[in-house]
Amino acid sequence: MEDKHPHIGSSFDDFLAEQGILEQVNARALKRVIAWQLSQAMESRNLTKTEMSERMGTSRTAVDRLLDPANGSVTLLTLEKAASAVGKRLRIELVDG
Repeated sequence: MEDKHPHIGSSFDDFLAEQGILEQVNARALKRVIAWQLSQAMESRNLTKTEMSERMGTSRTAVDRLLDPANGSVTLLTLEKAASAVGKRLRIELVDG
């Protein structure tokens, strides 16, 4: 009798869901993208972290946390301030799963 691999034909998302970590992985990936987008926007505007913190009305440490792809403890208010500081608008939406 031929052994079949249970994951052949399934997606990576299916595998992550089976492991119970899909939401965690998606959240971390989203944070990495946001951190990268903010870094790129700062770079294109020649903004230092200190200038960014001044524009946001926060500390440089808070900007470091914001730009750290591994740090998921960022609030929506902080994201809104960061977007505004680089001349952007924050857009968050719910989409069908």
